[in-house]
Amino acid sequence: MASDFPEHFKCPISLEIMSDPVILSSGHTFDRPSIQRWLDDGHRTCPITKLPLPDNPSLIPNHALRSLISSYTLLPPLHQIMSQPETLISSLTASSSSSDFKIDSLRQLGRLSKRDANFRRRLVDSGAVFAVLFCIDSASGDSKLQEKALSLLLNLSLDDDTKIGLVAEGAISRVVAFLLRAASSDCRALAATIITSLAVVEVNKATIGAFPGAIGALVAILRDGKGRERKEAATALYALCCFRDNRKRAVDCGAVPILMRCVECGLERGVEVIGVLAKCKEGREQLESYSGCVQILVRVLRNGSSRGIQYSLLALTSLCLYSKEMLLVTLQEGVLEICVGLLVDDNEKVRRNSSNLIRILRGNNHHWIS
Repeated sequence: MASDFPEHFKCPISLEIMSDPVILSSGHTFDRPSIQRWLDDGHRTCPITKLPLPDNPSLIPNHALRSLISSYTLLPPLHQIMSQPETLISSLTASSSSSDFKIDSLRQLGRLSKRDANFRRRLVDSGAVFAVLFCIDSASGDSKLQEKALSLLLNLSLDDDTKIGLVAEGAISRVVAFLLRAASSDCRALAATIITSLAVVEVNKATIGAFPGAIGALVAILRDGKGRERKEAATALYALCCFRDNRKRAVDCGAVPILMRCVECGLERGVEVIGVLAKCKEGREQLESYSGCVQILVRVLRNGSSRGIQYSLLALTSLCLYSKEMLLVTLQEGVLEICVGLLVDDNEKVRRNSSNLIRILRGNNHHWIS
């Protein structure tokens, strides 16, 4: 059993799981019986650092570690979890289960389900979806419990057969609530990642997009969030806006100016969403009214990644196809020459998008009226 436990649960002297962890003045933790024997034998140095200790060293109880070990030891063995996960699943809804025990249960189930599709199916068949959603609902104020519950929900969403079922069982309302109100940036990022995972299925794109507040919550994270949560929100918005009806919803939520500011600040993933929103009339109108829109997209063409270039070309193509003014500005920015150079790019989509934009810039296939 000891081999299944984290290394920091084991006493550095006995190498066994600690039953009464105490902290020595050197800052290291040992099991009380082991370190007491060490001291009783006359040693006055730390067993790890070899630094001298006082004549009567204090042994301070490590209550946090002791509580964690106690919760962990209540979990069934690894082989039993794999074959009979029902015990841990039921603990998520049991009123007698402590928060620490639920966190450890979720950690075990999350670790095992991350890469094992058969185990994920076993969890779903054993009622894990209901249990995780129940756990999310009851985790108010406990960011660690919320994060572990969302992580397991993300793992369960990895299989296409489960994605529709998760939406049907009410996962979206919980996820959107986290997007709107989660205190933790990590929880908001996880919630956005779950949206991306569920939106792989086409029917879920429509369902999630129509859910009140879903797209607006992602746009709000793009506006107010930081780092990873903004990247995950942009990815989720892109996944949803691949469905045509969601593009106008995103524009109506004010996505275009927020995304353009994100791109200006270096969030290149925002260009992917812009490339999709430029396909709808409302999106193009917002882009045309954004000061410096073409110049921002051209900067991505000059300095961006291959994927950023691909979607910047896509956005410029849509703008130039429907607006003579945008076409003239694009020409003034030297985009025709840039596109000619991109015709030999290693990325096939970049070459194709460059070729399409060149045709429009040279006067072919435009939809505006002189």
